[in-house]
Amino acid sequence: MPERLQNYINGSWAPSSATESLNVINPASAAVLAEVPLSPAAEVAKAVDAASAAFVTWRRTPAGERIQPLFKLKMLLEENIDSLARTITNECGKTLGEATGEMRRAIENVEMACGIPSLMQGRNNEDIAPGIDEHMIRQPLGVVAAITPFNFPGMIPFWFLPYAVATGNCFILKPSERVPVTSARMFELLEKAGFPKGVLQMVHGGRDTVNALLDHPEVRAISFVGSTATARYIYSRASANGKRAQCQGGAKNPVVIMPDADMDMTTRILADSAFGCAGQRCLAASVAITVGDARGPLTDQMAAIAQNRKVGYGLDSGVEMGPVISAESKSRIESLIAKGEHEGARVLVDGRNRTVSGYHDGYFVFPTILDAVPPTSEIAGTEIFGPVLSLMHASTIDEAIALVNARAYGNMACIFTTDGANARRFRYEVSAGNVGINVGVAAPMAYFPFSGWGESFFGDLHAQADHGVEFYTQTKVIVERWPRDWSRKF
Repeated sequence: MPERLQNYINGSWAPSSATESLNVINPASAAVLAEVPLSPAAEVAKAVDAASAAFVTWRRTPAGERIQPLFKLKMLLEENIDSLARTITNECGKTLGEATGEMRRAIENVEMACGIPSLMQGRNNEDIAPGIDEHMIRQPLGVVAAITPFNFPGMIPFWFLPYAVATGNCFILKPSERVPVTSARMFELLEKAGFPKGVLQMVHGGRDTVNALLDHPEVRAISFVGSTATARYIYSRASANGKRAQCQGGAKNPVVIMPDADMDMTTRILADSAFGCAGQRCLAASVAITVGDARGPLTDQMAAIAQNRKVGYGLDSGVEMGPVISAESKSRIESLIAKGEHEGARVLVDGRNRTVSGYHDGYFVFPTILDAVPPTSEIAGTEIFGPVLSLMHASTIDEAIALVNARAYGNMACIFTTDGANARRFRYEVSAGNVGINVGVAAPMAYFPFSGWGESFFGDLHAQADHGVEFYTQTKVIVERWPRDWSRKF
């Protein structure tokens, strides 16, 4: 029988009373890996109660002591990175190399949060008036929660968790019900790291579990990564309940290729961006806009790379791309390819209806290229979230920038060029929160916030770095006077 996953509440593993559950599927083989319960609201309430009780002591724990479990956690993650990466590959589908890289980014955020004693410092001014000083300090919010997606089950929880607990909050994770095993394995390490009971909780579940977190009055802040439709819903409901919210949504990331670009380098990087993780990442290149004479070389080379990319089970040697997450995703992606063709695009490389030897039940969509995608078509603005690259063409950089800025999304935009003036103009004018210059995946390091504009982000403060510290703290301003003569009247 597959393992039935448990919640983690108040420092202990707790079986869920849920009557409903879902199977966790290996997308390469369709084998059942585990069973995840859809926890009821009462179990969310238990987690919140435990976190609220722990907060009383945790917020009073000096910052230098709060980060000690994070130092131990960093060591535990390093020691178990191979095992965690294999778990990610099995339940998420990405290659082992991609999964290992994901965990490296998770560890970077733990390292960053270990600097909290400096990062959350306030500021002060003496003598704002004679004998009066003013100070600003940062204090934790209380109980906070994160709702994380399937595509980076190891990394994205660590966009939030280290900063939340290091600043003195107590944290609840609701992992994606599609990939909960990775979170369960990470919480086994968190348990060993030495956090006090109640500081960290994990509750499995679906929509009802999420709504319980959004509605609970003791949950002060919500972090989310997922589709734009869900991000808008969570931001709206959380805000209506008086909570802080940072909600990362979808994307349709354009890459502009200038005629002077190094074409061999560009196509190699672009292929990794568009087809890496089977295109299931919010910073995947999904539209390539060639300018002028770049059209012919880019089209030919990308077609050759797409046709020769090795697709299969991510733990097998030499595999460059794994499956998409589910049968439903595979069907949706293939229907969007058909829609693009119907709207006038030419299917240059077709990844539909392909199988992998030995994994005939797997959810594989091979690399696909749609050429001459009409800019006004529906497919041009739809997030496919699969290994599909759309090609558009422009005569000038002005036209290319106009195409970039015509999107509702604003997660990432990149340019490939050897002309510094064009690169500077591009980064200045494009409407995107993450910009790459000769880079295919402009993923910020842990010491920069993961930005996002437009329909790609709802909120004010992003994940990671100083934005994370600000999001999980509230400022308090103190104006004080200490007169020598208390009998003096003011």
